[in-house]
Amino acid sequence: MSNKEEFNWDNFETKGFGEGYSKEQREQMAAMYEGTLGEITEKEVIKGTVVGVNDKDVIINIGFKSDGLVPLSEFRDLDGIKPGDIVEVFIEEQENALGQLILSRKKAKIVRAWQDIEDALENDNVIEGLVKRRTKGGLIVDIYGVEAFLPGSQIDVKPIRDFDIYVGKKMEVKVVKINHANDNVVVSHKVLIEKDLEKQKAEILNNLEKGQVLEGVIKNMTNFGVFIDLGGVDGLLHITDISWGRINHPEEVLQLDQKVQIVVLDFDDDKKRISLGMKQLTAHPWDSLASSLEIGSRVKGKIVNVADYGAFLELAPGVEGLIHVSEMSWSQHLRNPADFVKVSDEIEAVVLTLDKDDRKMSLGIKQLTEDPWTKNDMGTKYAVGSKHTGVVRNLTNFGLFLELEEGIDGLVHVSDLSWTKKIKHPSEFVKVGDELQVAVLELDVDNRRLALGHKQLEENPWDTFESVFPVGSVHKCTVVSKNDKGAVLELPYGLEGFATVKNLEKEDGSQVEVGESLDFKVSEFSKDDKRIVLSHTAMFREDTSAKPAKKEVNKKKPESGSTSNSSSSSSAPAEKSTLGDLDALTQLKEQMEGKK
Repeated sequence: MSNKEEFNWDNFETKGFGEGYSKEQREQMAAMYEGTLGEITEKEVIKGTVVGVNDKDVIINIGFKSDGLVPLSEFRDLDGIKPGDIVEVFIEEQENALGQLILSRKKAKIVRAWQDIEDALENDNVIEGLVKRRTKGGLIVDIYGVEAFLPGSQIDVKPIRDFDIYVGKKMEVKVVKINHANDNVVVSHKVLIEKDLEKQKAEILNNLEKGQVLEGVIKNMTNFGVFIDLGGVDGLLHITDISWGRINHPEEVLQLDQKVQIVVLDFDDDKKRISLGMKQLTAHPWDSLASSLEIGSRVKGKIVNVADYGAFLELAPGVEGLIHVSEMSWSQHLRNPADFVKVSDEIEAVVLTLDKDDRKMSLGIKQLTEDPWTKNDMGTKYAVGSKHTGVVRNLTNFGLFLELEEGIDGLVHVSDLSWTKKIKHPSEFVKVGDELQVAVLELDVDNRRLALGHKQLEENPWDTFESVFPVGSVHKCTVVSKNDKGAVLELPYGLEGFATVKNLEKEDGSQVEVGESLDFKVSEFSKDDKRIVLSHTAMFREDTSAKPAKKEVNKKKPESGSTSNSSSSSSAPAEKSTLGDLDALTQLKEQMEGKK
């Protein structure tokens, strides 16, 4: 009983929490409690343990004096969050106004994602991401919850034409750039492929040989050829090495992403350039030409090119012959080949030359028709004196060439254009393309020469002028021009005469000037030379220099271009282009004959 009496109930019973402890004891217990708590810092990521889950929140213990609450919605990416799970959270505040610890898993994920992204860039780590969607110029890839941009040029080593095929698929990438100011991340999938391709490329180049046949995929097309991926190494298949036949663009026979068999033609180890060929895998078409093909054979084909000098006819893919413009028509005047044929025309031709060793062939199409110079009626159709109408094809200093029909040309000498007009150049009389009537003066079938004349269509008016301008006759003349030798005079009917300086003196001793119209006396008349010499001085003074008209020689000069139109050194030309209508001259002749 003594022990019971000695027990102090006042020390055991307390009136409140913490009472019954001395101040020293309480301080000691508080220190022990504080020792069980860890140090935490705001705005950092820390691991915590889930201690409870309700309908709205997840209760997490991070070793602080109080537990923190995180909205359950921030754990939607995790299935079945439960007590005991370890998660990372971001400490926003140690204690808010209500004394609560504020945590965020969402911000923890963002912070951790950026740390991982920076670490991947620094250490060149490979990250697996999910392609979320397509955007302008590339793709958006989700890595650690952060949206990164994958440019189209960084998706693959070959051009990508359809970005949509990658959407919703996982893809390994590397971080190539971080822009913290815009929270922008750029990634690349191409660098991963290139790294693997470098090994393949080195292996391919080491084993590469001329004549080696490889398989590749067409990755790009240009107008001069296609680039083929040989498995990490690109080679160029030039357009001329695609087919033995002529093609204008590779897309005519090939297409992108097509697998093709090619042969190595050449390669450069230093510049890593590889030349490829496709047509070389088949025999050359020239080697399979029919043995019956020879000079003179008729062939059919398609025009594949038209140049200034001719056209190329394709007999079979890779077998072409040149049709020179001179072999397109019997005409002597070369024209543009486009006047005869155009690309894609299917025509017939004749083989003119053939060299199977050099693989060259010349063709002609004019040979399909008869040479007009060898026709039987050539001599009668173009007999001397026959009249024809042709087209002026060319002008020269000495005359013009007239085409009477396809392949039949003749020369009209400048002196055979007019009886009275002194023509220095044919362009004064006609122009190219004009029609002109002519008479045949000479025909030489063997040498393919035809001499023509235009003035011969009319009667020679100088036969009439002989009776109109006899020596001693007087005519009103106008001075057209003067020089140190004399003056050119305009006579009736548009003719021209000449007067020497001494025969230009007037009765008062002065000289006749240009533009004056005075009476002149004929002192010389030459029908053959077509020259009339006159004198004004003889009108008032006896002129002893007058010469009688020359008597006609039995041998009459041919009225062709062989007759000279020029005057002697002492006189100017006596013809001019103002003869006018020969009808007036004809009437004059008729009147004179009537008086007789």
